[in-house]
Amino acid sequence: MRFRPGARLDAGQVQDRRGGGGRGLAVGGGAGGLILVVVLALLGVNLPGGSDPYSLGPSADTPATELSSECRTGSDANQREDCRIVGVVNSVQDYWSEHLNGYRQAPTRFFTAQTSTGCGTATSAVGPFYCPADQAVYIDLDFYGELRTRFGASGGPFAEAYVIAHEYGHHVQHLLGTDERVGNDREGRTSGSVRLELQADCYAGVWAAHAVETGYIEDLTSADISDGLDAAAAVGDDRIQQRTTGRVDPESWTHGSSASRQQWFNTGYRDGDPRRCDTFAAGAL
Repeated sequence: MRFRPGARLDAGQVQDRRGGGGRGLAVGGGAGGLILVVVLALLGVNLPGGSDPYSLGPSADTPATELSSECRTGSDANQREDCRIVGVVNSVQDYWSEHLNGYRQAPTRFFTAQTSTGCGTATSAVGPFYCPADQAVYIDLDFYGELRTRFGASGGPFAEAYVIAHEYGHHVQHLLGTDERVGNDREGRTSGSVRLELQADCYAGVWAAHAVETGYIEDLTSADISDGLDAAAAVGDDRIQQRTTGRVDPESWTHGSSASRQQWFNTGYRDGDPRRCDTFAAGAL
């Protein structure tokens, strides 16, 4: 994935909190609890609004860098990871601004170790997530290393872009009220939670189909799309359960299987139409 060298980046869409907070606190009780949280986190969990599920105490978030002086053009995005994420955020929001009536831009917030959010205090163990309470995407960029080294994804710039586009899919769902359809149906192969996550994968594919049209990205190759599909598979419930517990339990799924995550990303990418992403339709799963 290459950015157009002359594309003008809007670093104002990304807020940099790196360098704030402590080293991150243990989440959950005992090894089993920590494994569960990590499994959910690295699937791209969508934290519920208005709650503090982790009770980690206060966080001191202080800006550590000035992205606006470092991330100005597509050339910068081709050279620096944080600038690349700025470019992806710009592209994703440009697409939805043009194709969703009433779209409201949401910031992405970089952080290190832990940070405070409208959904409570979160550590980097949570992985990338969207908080509906403050309508913002949160990510510790170290997650991308974890995606490769711990969960076996091939990595690459577009794998990073897929993760961001998935989280902005959750923002779209929140604006449309789709997230309210989940209710208490949060576990199982065809649960509301799984349907919500697979739809966000589909929305990520829709953006990918139109990424070049936004003017930020120069081209997407078949290898880029393969990296995105590989990342989607790496965070499938079945893949993570097999890796962490040695068995697969579809009744406890919250995000969908590797095959399903790839399938719905492909649906969005192939058709390029968000109307094809109705994972809540009868028989969709």
